[in-house]
Amino acid sequence: MSSPPPPVPRSAPRLLADIGATYARFCVEQVSGRFEHVSVLPCASFSGFVEVVQDYINTLPAALRPRHAAVAIANPIEGDRVRMINRDWAFSIRDAQHRLGLATLLLVNNFTALAMALPHIGPAGRMQVGGGEPQEHGVIGLIGPGTGLGVSGLVPSGADRWSTLASEGGHAGFSPADEREMKILAFAWKQHLHVSAERLVSGPGLELTYRALAADAGAPITELEAAEIVRRAMDESDALCREAVECFCRMLGTVAANVALMLGATGGIYIGGGIVPRLGPLFLRSGFRERFEHKGRLSNYVARIPTYLVTAEHPAFLGVSSLLSDHLPSADAGNPLLDRVRAARPTLSPAEGRVADFVLAHPRAMLNDPVGTIAQMADVSQPTVIRFCRTLGMQGLADFKLKLASGLNGNIPVQRAQVRRHDATPDLCAKVLDNTISAIMQFRESLNVEAVDRAIGLLRGARRVEIYAIGNSTAVAADVQHKLFRFRIPSSTHTDLSTQALSAELLGPQDVTVFISSSGQPAELVRAATVALERGAAVIAITASHSPLSRRATVCVPVDHGEDASSFMSMISRILHLLVVDMMAVGIAVRREPDGGLPPTGTTPAGKAAAGVLISHVV
Repeated sequence: MSSPPPPVPRSAPRLLADIGATYARFCVEQVSGRFEHVSVLPCASFSGFVEVVQDYINTLPAALRPRHAAVAIANPIEGDRVRMINRDWAFSIRDAQHRLGLATLLLVNNFTALAMALPHIGPAGRMQVGGGEPQEHGVIGLIGPGTGLGVSGLVPSGADRWSTLASEGGHAGFSPADEREMKILAFAWKQHLHVSAERLVSGPGLELTYRALAADAGAPITELEAAEIVRRAMDESDALCREAVECFCRMLGTVAANVALMLGATGGIYIGGGIVPRLGPLFLRSGFRERFEHKGRLSNYVARIPTYLVTAEHPAFLGVSSLLSDHLPSADAGNPLLDRVRAARPTLSPAEGRVADFVLAHPRAMLNDPVGTIAQMADVSQPTVIRFCRTLGMQGLADFKLKLASGLNGNIPVQRAQVRRHDATPDLCAKVLDNTISAIMQFRESLNVEAVDRAIGLLRGARRVEIYAIGNSTAVAADVQHKLFRFRIPSSTHTDLSTQALSAELLGPQDVTVFISSSGQPAELVRAATVALERGAAVIAITASHSPLSRRATVCVPVDHGEDASSFMSMISRILHLLVVDMMAVGIAVRREPDGGLPPTGTTPAGKAAAGVLISHVV
């Protein structure tokens, strides 16, 4: 498992929460891995999800009002509507986000969050129970009894990357392993038609087990809460409580072993939740590990799997922090004006710096509030707010708000959101569209217009054009050739690695090559570009700036867009490349004049038709 990443300052405070059926835990993260203003609130004191979150937010100073939030919740997440199983709360995620004034509200299952925390807790945050050694890159299982019984897992998906398993394994049927547990199951059947593992391996399950043992012993059935049963067992003041805890630990061993077998969890089984860590030495002396290894013909297999008790404080915060960072790889980006504010922050005066901090923490308030309110919240004078806007190159506050609202010179502001495997189709479609729109907006701001103009000039004067691409870029190469054919410019496409360098050797002066690559790294493309230059041909590269291919180019039109290819295929880079091709094609169409041997587009009926069709197609 990877070591914890180094701390990274956040540009705006983030709200992290772990909401169970009994308690809701909150914190603010300003630096990655540093959790401040930790608060634990009883869920029973609040009427709903929004109310408990808002109560915590109200305790924060104005400068720490969060813009983004990630919440782990003890419930499956299957769309916008959430109805908690062990708490009578129901809400819409979108409505909650709006009511809480958040730009981002990410909800995940609490055990998904805890699973994502495991790679970051390290040896100091866990205690091994029994023997076994983890296999490198092995699947990891997670189980945790609390108010319910959470089950999850981590599957390696590349170097230092993990995919979580969304699971409701706690609701699988309970399987007794001895006569005593058979009696407990029979007792539970009198109350529940279906007795899941969660009915017994949980806080309420410990209480039910105690009552079942009391009934079997002919003792008075006393309604004791789980905390009291644990207390009496630990101080050895009640033998029946001690037996109930021992039985609980053994049943947990059975469930943990079942999870290990089902997942093939050779990377280890981790135990979290709110009950087991409180048992301390009582758990270490229990029959948990003995029962875990009691699997008949597969006893040797599970004996090699280590089991760990999660001892880190608030581990779910680590998980939701990681998930939020992954969900919003550029959560605080996507608006060049905010990027300018961040870049200018170190050079501002102390008073203007307070305005900058307010803008970065509360961009929506900066957009909607009057100057008096902004000045009050930033603890500056109203002229300071105006001076800050002018320092950033704006005419005043109104101009600043207009640029902030437009996101990018008149376009609607959007954010990037990571596409997830469990996304419903409406969410998936919205994310793909929003991510593409956001990327186009950012590309518009960073576009090197001079490079596009030079590329148009080279293509206009080309004797012939050859296009080189591999992989996903081959579709763009075909589009280039199609457009050049319309201008009667001889062109050919080369997508075979073995022939690209050979083809480049046949080039000469007045020939132009177009290289298309998202990364600009493939050695074959770089080699072909080098050969083309040596033969006197011009090289136009549509690729990442500062890449090996860009350094070989006569003209490079830089397209810098990072995509997580492990989550979905490279889509947005291809769209940006197609846009560059369209820009160059329109430039050729509107500027082409009679210039030599080729039939000039616009001077023959066919040429005029080709130019007209192309302009109408791409503009």
